Amino acid sequence: MTKQTLLAGVLALSLLHPSVSYADLPDLGEVSDASLTLADENRIGRQAWRAMLEAGDIVDDQEVNDYLNDIGGRLSSGVKLPGVSFTYFCVNDSGINAFAMPGGYIGINIGLLLATQSEGELASVLGHETAHVAQRHIARMKAASSATSPLLLLGTIIAAALAAKAGSGQGAMGVVSAGMGLSISNQLAFSRDFEREADRVGMQYMSQAGFDVRSMPAFFQKLQQNERYSDNAALAFLRTHPVTLERISEAENRALDYPVKMRADSVDYLLVREKLRAATLTPDEGQRYYEAALDRGLYLNEGAQWYGLAQVKLRQRDIAGARQALAKARTKLPDHPMLRGLEVAIERERKDWPAARNAARAGLVRFPQSLSLQLLDIDVAVASGDSQGALSLIKTQLGRHPDNAGLYRRQASLYADRDPLRYHAALGNAFYYEQRYQPAMEQFQLAGKAKGDDFYLRSSIEARIRELDRLVRDERKK
Repeated sequence: MTKQTLLAGVLALSLLHPSVSYADLPDLGEVSDASLTLADENRIGRQAWRAMLEAGDIVDDQEVNDYLNDIGGRLSSGVKLPGVSFTYFCVNDSGINAFAMPGGYIGINIGLLLATQSEGELASVLGHETAHVAQRHIARMKAASSATSPLLLLGTIIAAALAAKAGSGQGAMGVVSAGMGLSISNQLAFSRDFEREADRVGMQYMSQAGFDVRSMPAFFQKLQQNERYSDNAALAFLRTHPVTLERISEAENRALDYPVKMRADSVDYLLVREKLRAATLTPDEGQRYYEAALDRGLYLNEGAQWYGLAQVKLRQRDIAGARQALAKARTKLPDHPMLRGLEVAIERERKDWPAARNAARAGLVRFPQSLSLQLLDIDVAVASGDSQGALSLIKTQLGRHPDNAGLYRRQASLYADRDPLRYHAALGNAFYYEQRYQPAMEQFQLAGKAKGDDFYLRSSIEARIRELDRLVRDERKK
């Protein structure tokens, strides 16, 4: 079985029935733990997320990831699960879908984020997926189908995933029924129950985070209507999250129990949405899209459209056009780290290092907690040839963000040609915090063999090797 096939199976399992518990709901511990422990769920989710990371399927953008984890953190703040922390990430896929994996790994496709028309709609999807995890749906599904061996169950999920990837939901049913001899109808019925429960619990999370829960049934209904009148046979979200009129009606009735909350979209949402859109279009497509939207007034926010156009102009290496569009965006929006970051990017494209560093530092004076601006400041220092300055900045930021893999990767690149001990140690830390334990072990072992007299560093390397030895052996055994 290839890694890609196994990953497809895990993801399909997550999409159909994901995982974990909520204070106002029944204790699910005994049944779910007997089937799949929280430790098992953490391991499965971590390995699937890690495989996606290694395959390059996850969007590597600090601004995007910071935003998703900020809104996701607010939604999941009510979930109490020992040893489980939520990770929200963006998947580099134009399909309209989102999914929850065991252990709190929540993925949302670029396509779905772009399909939302408000931050409340985005929160409704993230809240729904968070509820899948919080209610431990994978463990409960496995417990309910205990007569089915894990291998046959995994085979069922893989068959469904591969057929669905080919665009045929009915094909998936045929493959499963004929090839595995299992009844899929019970699994689908279970899934519908889970979907309703995820709607109900997700609404609780939305309300606690300050969002209007009516965004959830409204968005699902919009997706259903769009599919009905579209020749794009089916939004992946509706294949993996069956939406019926009855379910939408139930959600609408449930929403009546919550107060109406008028909440404006955050600038973060507006800018992240356009940054992703600009990245998915070709520069020429992007220019046509934004110019037409601005000309016709077809947008959620005019300033965000100018920001998107500035991103497109930068990709075209039209510095004057990018500056002009960014200036227009700033007249329509409050000051924001992403606007500052784009200013730095424009100066970097010009290779005007003093201007780029001044822009980064001015941004940090205004937004000192912005990790994306801190990383840009380091990158500009590296690009300008100031290695020592960059190392000093990295050391400072590691004191504030000791688990940031991106900082360790930057540190490793600066040590690559001159200090094998620190190079391998830094790269090992990057792998470690990406939860890629075998590569991390190999790097720390290389660091242990390298020359150097740093007693403190060598002690930390030895401690990390002992920890990784246990983690690697445990993963192999599991």
